[in-house]
This record gives sequence, structure tokens and C-alpha cells, in this order.
Amino acid sequence: MMVLWWIGNVILLVVILPVVIWLLNRVLAALERIRRASDDILSGGVALIGELEPVPAALAETDSTITAVTTGAVRYAGSVARLLG
Repeated sequence: MMVLWWIGNVILLVVILPVVIWLLNRVLAALERIRRASDDILSGGVALIGELEPVPAALAETDSTITAVTTGAVRYAGSVARLLG
């Protein structure tokens, strides 16, 4: 019975333990790649925030332009309606 226990320990140390270490190494390497990618995403997001600061002012300008164009289009449509009618 004691011999089987030693054979089991040898198989564990020679076969199973290196496989477990190899698998753990692969998981840790993938985890490191994920961490680097998430750091890149975070730095890109922070850079993007700086680019988005002028957006509210641009949207306000767009709103005023749309209002002006709408007023002109309504006047134009009214003039065309009078000419055709």
C-alpha cells in the first residue's frame, strides 16, 4: 500500500504539477495582456474626455443655426406658397 502512495506522489510531481504550472503560467500571461489592454483603453478614454470639452458649445451653436435655418425655410415656403397659390 505504501508503494502505491509513493508512485502516486511521483506521478503528481513529475506529470501533474508541471501541467498545472504550465496552465497557471498561460492564465497569468493572458491576465497580463488583459491588464495592458485595459490600461490602453483607460488612457484612450482619458484622452477622449479632453477632446469632448468643446462639444456643448458646438451643440449650442448648432441649435442656433438650426433655429435660423428653420425661420428662413418657413419664410421661403410661405413665399413660394403665395407665388404658386
